[in-house]
Amino acid sequence: MKPVRQRLAQKVIDHFRNEIETGRLKNGDRLPTEPQLEVQFGVSRTVVREAIADLRAAGLVRPVQGKGVFVGDPPPGHGFRLTPTEINNIPVTLELLEFRLATEGEAAAIAAYRRTAEQESEIRLANRRMWQLIEQGLPTVEADLAFHMAIAAATNNRIYVEVFRQFGAKAIPRGQFPTLPEVTDKAYLFKVHAEHVAILDAITDQDPERARKAMRDHINASQRRYRIMAEQQHALDMNL
Repeated sequence: MKPVRQRLAQKVIDHFRNEIETGRLKNGDRLPTEPQLEVQFGVSRTVVREAIADLRAAGLVRPVQGKGVFVGDPPPGHGFRLTPTEINNIPVTLELLEFRLATEGEAAAIAAYRRTAEQESEIRLANRRMWQLIEQGLPTVEADLAFHMAIAAATNNRIYVEVFRQFGAKAIPRGQFPTLPEVTDKAYLFKVHAEHVAILDAITDQDPERARKAMRDHINASQRRYRIMAEQQHALDMNL
């Protein structure tokens, strides 16, 4: 069963995707404010922000500083096009995320009670490096991978390390989709970084349950983004 927050966010995502795809919301239309959405859907601000971030990653909405969130440009049905290689990568990416969901949550939980001080420092270092790269507008895939590898190492179980090493850079989905707007979108990347911080904090506090949940929330969020992207590309193909 999906976590409650994920299901609530998906409810908001599905509503606006339907509104946009059916034309009830048109390019340039402004979405309700965060407080209005909280009341409309009966959810927390965290859920609203998570849903908006996923809609933004899918190219369906765009924030304008000081003005709000608007239906994206270009218009629905004419969004960015993935390359054939990227389109072929979508099913593999979703399968890999599904596998990671089943394994990395446990890895984070184990790391929370087994990690040494040195291993925790390596996780923290990778996390800090990712922040610096985002700030500088530089590629973040390697630092993201290093963060997850450091957690695998902190399990002190060589199988986790070997399995994750087999995935390599493919374990970080956006590395397989270089044309995606989110690859260089600082707001999106800082959201990913915030998810990492939640995982790191739980490991630092030696809280296995919280570490497991934080990792699963992180991977679940990625799954939602790529499912939306797959559906969007299918819609574009149908309109060709």
